[in-house]
Amino acid sequence: MSKPPDRSAAEAPATMPAPPPAGEEASAASPVPAADESTDQPGARPAPLRYRRIMLKISGEALMGDQGYGLHPPTVARIADEVKKVHDMGAEICMVIGGGNIFRGLQGSAQGMERTTADYMGMLATVMNALAMQSALEDRGVFTRVISAIPMDQICEPYIRRRAVRHLEKGRVCIFAAGTGNPYFTTDTAATLRASEMACEAIFKGTKVDGVYDKDPMTDPDARRFDEISYDEVLQKNLKVMDASAIALARDNKLPIIVFSLERPGALADVVRGRGTYTIVHE
Repeated sequence: MSKPPDRSAAEAPATMPAPPPAGEEASAASPVPAADESTDQPGARPAPLRYRRIMLKISGEALMGDQGYGLHPPTVARIADEVKKVHDMGAEICMVIGGGNIFRGLQGSAQGMERTTADYMGMLATVMNALAMQSALEDRGVFTRVISAIPMDQICEPYIRRRAVRHLEKGRVCIFAAGTGNPYFTTDTAATLRASEMACEAIFKGTKVDGVYDKDPMTDPDARRFDEISYDEVLQKNLKVMDASAIALARDNKLPIIVFSLERPGALADVVRGRGTYTIVHE
């Protein structure tokens, strides 16, 4: 009699799973860490971004470091490093920088200068700061566009909303300069306006303290920090988060404001992932 055919080879799967590498066991002993368990340690999975498109608002004074006036290049470089870190994480970043380190319109007006002229001078100061930040970011390989509310074709782009949105989609940092282009409006209001137009998910207000306090924490040790607070409470208590017009505009557009310390290295990256210490202003 003929020998029956060996069916074992025909019934075997086309490919066999590869054995685990030496020293590893295919068990649940080493599970993949969950997103909320990740850390910044080498080899760990980075925490996911809570905010994908953000508006970073910083004051002009933040760029002058310990100086009493102007730009402090090492401080500009440090802030650029923080922005680059968040950009490399995949966030789309808008920025508005004040001009108080060079000229503040209200101070000029208080000294007898006509208010409209003083405010326009302050807008020009914000363009200078924006160009300085652009230079620092591009030195680090981050493509950046300075977009001015006042046309200055030789040095920056005019503000066109659709073009600015396209820059963000291409991974470029957009720095909005010259405020709203109108006197009597602060850069806080400009940041809120542009954040609303760019469909940002939150405004990040970088300050010297790690949130909103009921008193000045620099002078009062009993100052209490809020983890969260409503827009209306900020206005009622006259807390110095942003000016009233900016708070009201953020409230009308349901745009949260996150106040954190720009002084601590890595703070911006932490807050974008929903970690660290900060205060959120919302409904």
